[in-house]
Amino acid sequence: MHRSVSWPTAPRAMAVAALAILLLAPSGDPSELAVAAVRRELSVGHVGVVEAQSRTRRSRTRRTTRVVRAARPAAAPVIGWTSPRGTSELSADFSSMINNRVRSGKFGVMVVSLTRGDTLFAHEAGDMMQPASTMKLYSTAVALDRFGPEHVFSTDVLRDASRDSAAAAGGVVNGNIYLRADGDPSMTSRFWKDPNYPMTTLARAVAAAGIKRVTGDLIYDATAFDDQKIPDGWKTKYLGAAYAARVSALSLNENVVWVAVRPEGGSAHVELEPASTAIPLTNNVRLVRGSGGRIIARQTNDGIVVSGTIGSNSGPLRYSLVVPDPAMFTAGALQAALKSAGVTVDGTVKPGKTPAGATKVAAFASPPLSQIISEMNRESINVVAELLFRDAARASAPGGQSSADAGLANLREFLSKKVGVDPATINVSDGSGLSTLDSLTPRNMVHLLSYAHRGPWSSAFHGSLPVAGESELLRRRMRSTPAQGNLHAKTGTTDTVIGLGGYVTAKDGEIMAFSFIYNGTDRWNAKATMDAMGATLANFVRE
Repeated sequence: MHRSVSWPTAPRAMAVAALAILLLAPSGDPSELAVAAVRRELSVGHVGVVEAQSRTRRSRTRRTTRVVRAARPAAAPVIGWTSPRGTSELSADFSSMINNRVRSGKFGVMVVSLTRGDTLFAHEAGDMMQPASTMKLYSTAVALDRFGPEHVFSTDVLRDASRDSAAAAGGVVNGNIYLRADGDPSMTSRFWKDPNYPMTTLARAVAAAGIKRVTGDLIYDATAFDDQKIPDGWKTKYLGAAYAARVSALSLNENVVWVAVRPEGGSAHVELEPASTAIPLTNNVRLVRGSGGRIIARQTNDGIVVSGTIGSNSGPLRYSLVVPDPAMFTAGALQAALKSAGVTVDGTVKPGKTPAGATKVAAFASPPLSQIISEMNRESINVVAELLFRDAARASAPGGQSSADAGLANLREFLSKKVGVDPATINVSDGSGLSTLDSLTPRNMVHLLSYAHRGPWSSAFHGSLPVAGESELLRRRMRSTPAQGNLHAKTGTTDTVIGLGGYVTAKDGEIMAFSFIYNGTDRWNAKATMDAMGATLANFVRE
């Protein structure tokens, strides 16, 4: 069991997600985990809200529940893309696609030539619509505009000011140390293979500075953002899933903790990744003969309780739970890493603010912003978008403390002063697009894309987007069409939204920016229609 500071009471909205039941395949391959009710495999912008068990088939044996992922379907062919010659044919083809293929809902479209500057097609382009993860285009733009593509975030460890160095005082800091957040979204295994690496690196740097003991507390400073961890408009049913992880300026591992279970030495070994003293862990898992098993992980006010069975022949298993308080979780991870590095903290772990005179002793630097946005847009990582949306607004936020409201104010100012669009045509409550309160117009999005295309950071912006038929979320879309390897766009999907926004080059070399947004329940027909429109634009020739 990990030693810990107090475990916060989970939010009321987390009650539905307090129990995670994982049915483990005998192979022990984490890719074959199927998670019941509370663990939905949705990443906003890609797949609908679907229970994982609905995508699997099960066959029961005497001792285990075998969960086998259904065969992945081949990429669907793009039906009905055309070869328009001239704007009149393009307009007629697009109107036919929208009117004849989608049975209900609202479909907004805007296509502009970046080569000539004229509008090629518009349909309900001025209507306010939910954007889903195409909202990340805005978070990307404001972050690049504020910081530039080479910007690096720094998470620092500081100590109380003293006349004596730690070495001169026998390695003792007579006072507190501080973990100060900079809103870094990169402290995750997506960028560093080991989820413990960021805090381990900081702890080793602290030890290398000659510090062996801290007589005071470990104080974590997440005051770069306000305390709102769940943006307005996030549905309660989302809140137990990793794609709806909490928001904090001090974030680690995308604010989820992995519970790792494996047979070891005649018993079941359970540990948390990253390790954190902030989360008490109770291991009630029994080792049984065979492979596979049944694991129940419960998140309680006293920490995480893991029970059930695992087979002695099973491989290591790992799965995730949302962390209620990311900042405390991260500070607990630093405390655990300090202990491993031989640094003792006599006091407790608690929140606070770093004093102005504190001395920096260690720093952890992120990759360049260009790498962060590329990972965010290609994999549609919500928590990264939330942090960048707030990071970009810190300089203009009251008291330097950012928030979702500050993010919206900063975005509207950017759109008004730099992009040249009416700021009233966008109203958002988050930076990822998960909120049901988000709304904007397709015309607004195309203006943003046009500005980004000609800006000094256009290469980083373009390079962050998935490519049709080739990469990440567009890998299986628009294959074997003129859009493959050509169209670069951000996807967006929730249970009531399908979106696609980005760039495509026509057959004659004309570059276009487009925004397709659908709100309604006929999502799959809308998605197929968007793919057909994307392929059609790539095949367009202006007479």
